[in-house]
Amino acid sequence: MKRKFFIPSILAALLLLSNSCSDYLDVNFDPSNPQVAEGFAILPPIFSQMSRGEVFDTRYVGQYIQNWAWTAANNVWDQHGYIPGSDSGGEKWRSHYWSIGKNIDLIIEQAEAKEQWDYVGVAKAIRAWSWQSTTDVNGEMILTEAWEPNRYVFDYDSQEAVYAEVVRLCEDALKDLARTDGGVSQAGLARGDLVYAGDRAKWTKFVYAVLARNAHHLSNKSNYDPNKVIEYCDKSLASNADNFDIPNAGTSSADGSFWGATRNNLRSYRPTVFVTNLLNGTIFNGVTDPRLPVMLNPSPNGNYYGVTPTKGDTTNATGKVTRIPLLWGVPPTETNAANIPGKYIFKNNGVNSMVTYFEIQFMKAEAAFIKGDKPTAYDAFKKGISAHMEYAGVAAADRDAYMASAAVPQTADALKLSDIMLQKYIALWVHGALETWVDMRRYHYDNQVYLGFEFPATFYLDNGGKPVYRLRPRYNSEYVWNREALDQIGGNNADYHTYELWFSKP
Repeated sequence: MKRKFFIPSILAALLLLSNSCSDYLDVNFDPSNPQVAEGFAILPPIFSQMSRGEVFDTRYVGQYIQNWAWTAANNVWDQHGYIPGSDSGGEKWRSHYWSIGKNIDLIIEQAEAKEQWDYVGVAKAIRAWSWQSTTDVNGEMILTEAWEPNRYVFDYDSQEAVYAEVVRLCEDALKDLARTDGGVSQAGLARGDLVYAGDRAKWTKFVYAVLARNAHHLSNKSNYDPNKVIEYCDKSLASNADNFDIPNAGTSSADGSFWGATRNNLRSYRPTVFVTNLLNGTIFNGVTDPRLPVMLNPSPNGNYYGVTPTKGDTTNATGKVTRIPLLWGVPPTETNAANIPGKYIFKNNGVNSMVTYFEIQFMKAEAAFIKGDKPTAYDAFKKGISAHMEYAGVAAADRDAYMASAAVPQTADALKLSDIMLQKYIALWVHGALETWVDMRRYHYDNQVYLGFEFPATFYLDNGGKPVYRLRPRYNSEYVWNREALDQIGGNNADYHTYELWFSKP
């Protein structure tokens, strides 16, 4: 029997695992090299694929939630649409099932044999995160038949079942991460752990962050428990030092951040009017946010502008951006992206932040607000703003002046839901776009919660006048090989991407 697993990654070459069924010649066997890849060798490329799945799909989700918009008019993603027959918007699906996929089982199998329970716990934590973050963009997924051998078509399971699996995996991961017997070793785990350097306490906090998301996303359900969400948040990330940040070397396009200038992936994206107005004082009582010059770039006249989705950069008629600079701040005369140092998260060597302390604090603030505990909500709300300003590099004096201004409610009683959700939107801008989309769908894009948010003037032609609620499964697996299973959930319908997900329904 021969088994193969694949990890396409800039961090690792193809890894090959094989067991010979014959004793005369096996081209898969090399006595000079190890025949089994261990967890420390598999974890780095898995981190790469965790990041890849999110950043690739953020390009499109970021347009749905108006983090940014396309420079040209009537882009289909700005219209809450999609591209038929394309894998665009299918990267999370690919990463979950293929790039990360069975490699998690391989880590667990090898680690259990060596009693490396820390590796087992980390692997289960990553799979729980992957189920959670993927179902939150796609809805129904293949759960019970996933990775089943000798199967070519796969039935879908409900999102409710996937949510339950996340909880089960998290509970298992917590037990494994708590073990200190056998081959558990921080130094051993650190060999492959590029994020937390083998610190099991931080991995435990990460698991609680996944549980917090899982529980909080059900805020529209009758069994929603804000106390449980608050408990998970309190056990989760305790500061920005606990952020789940995937590093990038930034020496070339091969190892640079997806958001950086060298890779040049964002050349046709510009910040929207919506996010610009959140920072320039239009929404927050005329108070300019000190994060404005940190996160965005002024035009040559010194002013900050945003694109209206589906309208494009209206002064871009000649093909050159004359009004709104690129996100990393390309000067009007600069043509070589390698010469651009970048700013904020748009640096070539910047980290990809997958889960952050400030996200946890805003989650706690919202849960406490829903509960009716405004003092707890207010405290977490202020901690969320302050932590993001620290993350963005805002000077302490500027932070304090903003916190004391009319942009921020000065008492717990004055706190509104829109304050929490808009500040969370700012803090998660771009790097947390997938989680922001969860929030906006939970509130059904309500412009009384997201003040200043407006739907595009024209929805995509297949939407039937409805906003988008999900990404379609990956085209080159599901729509090529698994169409009959898609029929059972309406996945072949032209407006499937507008079907509301289970988590956001009452």
